[in-house]
Amino acid sequence: MAGAQGLPALGAAEFEALYGRVRRPAPEGAASRGALDLITPDRVVRAAQEVSAGLRVSLAAPVETGVSPDDPEPACHRMTGAVPGTIDRGALQFAMDHFGMNVHSDVNSHLDALCHVVYHGTLFGGVEAACAQPRGGEVLTVALARDGIVGRGVLLDIPRLRGVRWLEPGDRVTAEELAGAEAAQGVRVGAGDLLFVRVGHRRRRIELGPWETAVARAGLHPDAVEFLAERQVSVLGSDGNNDAAPSAVEGVAFPVHVLAIHAMGVHLLDYLQFEDLMPVCEELGRWSFLCVIAPLRLPHATGSPVNPIAVL
Repeated sequence: MAGAQGLPALGAAEFEALYGRVRRPAPEGAASRGALDLITPDRVVRAAQEVSAGLRVSLAAPVETGVSPDDPEPACHRMTGAVPGTIDRGALQFAMDHFGMNVHSDVNSHLDALCHVVYHGTLFGGVEAACAQPRGGEVLTVALARDGIVGRGVLLDIPRLRGVRWLEPGDRVTAEELAGAEAAQGVRVGAGDLLFVRVGHRRRRIELGPWETAVARAGLHPDAVEFLAERQVSVLGSDGNNDAAPSAVEGVAFPVHVLAIHAMGVHLLDYLQFEDLMPVCEELGRWSFLCVIAPLRLPHATGSPVNPIAVL
């Protein structure tokens, strides 16, 4: 099956060659934070200089708790204190909550840690996959981002480039389109940046309703990961899964996850929403901003729910 702009699907050998081209070896003899190491203190200082209007915009979607075609195992939330029928007007009480979720669902905004992808029995940098187990230590878990991810965010809007409201499920974004969006928006992705790619997944879901995204969704073509490698991107996020479905690679269901997380050590942010950020960027005439991401400090976790904040 042809991908976006006529790009063909990749065979196993072609994918392995691509993996080799983008692979970022982990430093020897030192704990690696993957591509987060590209966010140096001086780059954080420069990112802070992106703030001029003092505006703050969430890039997360509201957490959903109802069953839907793309969320058969939704988050659960219930009040556990001061609920109707238990309120005593003569006493002190506390309203409390219980919350639980499948972090890696196809709806709720989340961060993928570097231990999330096991490929050929290993994690990023050749680390043994046993380190991803509950008692495997903190190697490559979400704890790598315990102090937050703070840097320069860049939003590339592919539906805007194509002149459509959203990309249809199954469509794929190419490296050429990422460069084209840069030119059209007057912005350039640089080393250590947090790259956000809008495919319009969230808008389509809002307007047309949920569908079975495990079968069909828009995302990046694997060739687009070479753009990330060339620009030395530290984090990749999308309003979809980052990976398109069906996959463009023979025998690999999530090639972008494999290339970004396993080969390059790039943390992924899945199922964000950019509908609040877009009009602000349009009004200000700029598509870069300070971005702050604070995952939960979950022990041994492969990911975390997140609420990334763009500050412009």
